[in-house]
Amino acid sequence: MQIGPVSSLTPAPAVDAVPTGNNQDPTLMKQMVTAVRALNQSELYGQDRELQFARDPETKTMVIKVVQQTTGEVVEQIPPEEVLRLFQALQQMEKKGK
Repeated sequence: MQIGPVSSLTPAPAVDAVPTGNNQDPTLMKQMVTAVRALNQSELYGQDRELQFARDPETKTMVIKVVQQTTGEVVEQIPPEEVLRLFQALQQMEKKGK
C-alpha cells in the first residue's frame, strides 16, 4: 500500500460552525433527544453522570457536556469553554471591523 504526500490531499470545504436561523428538523431533534436519554439511562458516562446538549448563548454554537448530576459540575465539554470564549472574541472583533 502506498500513501501519498499530505500536500496532495484536497482540503475539505469550510463548514460554518454557527448555523443560521432556526432550521432544526423537529423529527431530527426528537431523535437526538431520544438518543441522549437512552445514553443517560445506560449510565455509559458513569452512574452519576449525564450527557447534555445545549447551545452556547453567546456564540450560538452547539455544546456537548458530561455533567456530574449531584453537583452540576461539568466533567467534560466539547468544544471547551476556552474555545467558545476565543470564538466569541473573534466574533466581536469582526463586528468592530465592519
